[in-house]
Amino acid sequence: MTDKEFENIESARKYVGDLIINVLTDRIVVREAIKLFPHDIKDESIKSAYHALIHREADEDLRYRDLLYKDEQDNYLEGLARILQKGQELPKNIIKNYNKYYREIEINHSGLFKIVMKKLCKFLNV
Repeated sequence: MTDKEFENIESARKYVGDLIINVLTDRIVVREAIKLFPHDIKDESIKSAYHALIHREADEDLRYRDLLYKDEQDNYLEGLARILQKGQELPKNIIKNYNKYYREIEINHSGLFKIVMKKLCKFLNV
């Protein structure tokens, strides 16, 4: 969990964009980025970015087998990160796509990874 406080939602978005870039450049692993995500932020863009990272972690075996998929997913995450690094809101269609599957999931750091993976596996019928 992070103790980082943010002046406004734009600074929180910029921080999340930096976290995603750090994952993409192998400075930190997804699990560490998830722990560092801002807690108690109700911003839909931040929630969507959070779930995009969860998908990356869940797709690790597919990313290993399919390099084209890996590149596409990384490019997508980089696009999200660049928007967030400017402090901007993600496009509504991206937020809508994540909200329709994850409305009930809140960013909760206690037992977070286990809970999210369980829900993701249920969603993917694994």
